[in-house]
Amino acid sequence: MVNILNAKIISIILIIIVGLIGCTHSDQDKHSLILLKPGAYPDFYDDMSWNQLEVSLQRSLEYLQKLPADHNFVFGEHHYNTREMIRSLKFFKQFIIQKPSAKNLKKFITKNYQVYKSIGTTKNKRVLFTGYYEPLLKGSLNQSAYYAHPIYALPDDLVVLALSNFSTSFKHEKIIGRWDGSNFIPYHDRAAIVEKQAVAGKAHVLAWVHDPVDLFFLQIQGSGKILLQGGGILQVHYHSQNGHAYRSIGRLLIDQGKIDRSLMSMQKIREYLREHPEEQNEILNYNASYIFFKIEKNGPRGSLNVKLTPGRSLATDSRIFPKGALAFISTQIPKINNGAITKWINCSRFVMNQDTGGAIRGPGRADLFWGNGSYAAMAAGHMNQSGTLYFLILKKKAMH
Repeated sequence: MVNILNAKIISIILIIIVGLIGCTHSDQDKHSLILLKPGAYPDFYDDMSWNQLEVSLQRSLEYLQKLPADHNFVFGEHHYNTREMIRSLKFFKQFIIQKPSAKNLKKFITKNYQVYKSIGTTKNKRVLFTGYYEPLLKGSLNQSAYYAHPIYALPDDLVVLALSNFSTSFKHEKIIGRWDGSNFIPYHDRAAIVEKQAVAGKAHVLAWVHDPVDLFFLQIQGSGKILLQGGGILQVHYHSQNGHAYRSIGRLLIDQGKIDRSLMSMQKIREYLREHPEEQNEILNYNASYIFFKIEKNGPRGSLNVKLTPGRSLATDSRIFPKGALAFISTQIPKINNGAITKWINCSRFVMNQDTGGAIRGPGRADLFWGNGSYAAMAAGHMNQSGTLYFLILKKKAMH
C-alpha cells in the first residue's frame, strides 16, 4: 500500500512539473530590478523616526543571521550572499544611528551603495502601493449563537507539495491539496469551508467571532488581535492557505458597477456588504482563497517570522525581490482629521522587505504595514497609490 501511495505521489508531482515548465520566475527575478547609475539615484529623504528604522533593520538582521552563509539573494542581474546582506545592513545601521541629514545621507549612499529600481508595471512603470494593518476583533473561545464563525487552525488533511524539493527550477512553486482516498485533489475552497463546514473536525478552532465580514478581512490582513469575551487578548497570525488563488472582491464590485473605482476602499466594501446582506455570501465566496491561522504571542510577524514594524515593514512578491533587504519607497499617504481623509501627502522613507501576500504579485505591487489603531485602519483601507520602489545593497568593494 505504501509503495502504491508513493507511486501515486511521484506521478502527480511529475504531472505538475510538466505543467509548470516555462512558468518559472528566473527571468522575472533577473529583470525585475534595474541597477541605477548614481546620477539617477532618488533624493533619500526619510519622513519617519530613525529609531523605528533601527528596530526594523535589526529584525531583518535576526532573520539573516539564521540563514546559511552562502544563501543567494538576487538584485536584478547580480547576486549576493548572506554575509554580504548582513554586512550591508549593519553598515547602514551604524550610519543612521548618527541621524544624518538628507544631504549626508545621499552622499553616504552614493559612495557606498548600489541602488536598484523596480521596473513596476508594464503599463506605466510605476509600483502600486496598498496598505495592511492589524485589526482588532471581538470574539470568544466558546461557540455561541452570537460568536458563531470559527477562526480555523491548519487542517490535518491539508498537504503541501514543495516542488523546490525536486528541482531548483521550481524554487518558488508549491501545490496545496488533499487526498480523497485515491487521488490528490485541490483543497476545499472558501464556499465549501464556510457554507458546508468542510474542515469541521479536521481543523482546531482557535476562537469564534461574530461578524463573518470581520473574519474575511482578518484573512486579508493576515494577522490580528481577538479581544476575548471575559477578558484577555488572543493574537492570531497567518499559518497557511487553501491553495486557491486570491481574487479581489473590490475588483468584482467595481466590475459589476456596484462601487465606483474612485470611491473604492476597504471601508466602502464593508458599507456595501452591510447594506446588501443578501449578496454577502456570494461576494465573499468570489475569493476562493481561505487563510488558516496560528497563535502568535509576540507579533504580528511577517513571512520572515520577524516582528513587523509599523510604517517600516513592506510586503512584496517574495518570489522576485530579496527577502529582508533594505528598500526605499516614494508614494503618497493619507492625512486624516476627525476620522476623515483630508488630503494625500508625499511620503518617502526606508523600509525593510519583511513580508509577502497572496495579492502582492509581480514587480508592480507593494503593501505597507501600518500597525493597529484607527489611523492604521483608515490608511490601510484607502491606500491605493502609485510610486517608486528601490532596493539598496552595499557595494562589493565596500564590503571589506
